Amino acid sequence: MAKLPSRRDESLGGYIVHGLPFPIDSDPESLAFLKKLAPIEIEQEYKITYLHSYGQDSPWFAGLTNRRLLASQDPVHGYTYATPRGHDMYSGEETNWIDITDRPAKVHAFTVCYFGSEEFLPETPFVLALVQLEGVNTLLLTRIMGVDPHQPSLDWIGMPVTPRFLRNSKLKPTDVYFIPS
Repeated sequence: MAKLPSRRDESLGGYIVHGLPFPIDSDPESLAFLKKLAPIEIEQEYKITYLHSYGQDSPWFAGLTNRRLLASQDPVHGYTYATPRGHDMYSGEETNWIDITDRPAKVHAFTVCYFGSEEFLPETPFVLALVQLEGVNTLLLTRIMGVDPHQPSLDWIGMPVTPRFLRNSKLKPTDVYFIPS
């Protein structure tokens, strides 16, 4: 007959508890102190797998992954959005995808970011710009690399820029950035 375990195997499992106060004896007066015990707090790592869909914007991100910058264009009036849109905001018509990768582009406005979200904090300061692309009606918010954020210059306004793409796509808008032409 197989021997049955007399105790359960234990592992830390992410928990380490130190010095949790508890009375040594169990008479009611000693246990009364438990009513004054502060709540026990446990810190543990939490991981979740999140499934996100880009839906109608998926072609835009597929373009970035393949080093192509796409725009959305209203098929009736030709109004062109630098950022992905499934439908024209005026007519409601479904937009078409057009490739704007090789179109002339220039800096319309910029700012130097000295603070950013946790993801971008190690990269501060960085230059964030609105880029104007020829034949596109809206501006593209993007990063400008190859300029010194410690020496910002109004000469950057109107500066011709060229898109560049991350070699290893992260399927994020930051997969595209611009450099001076």
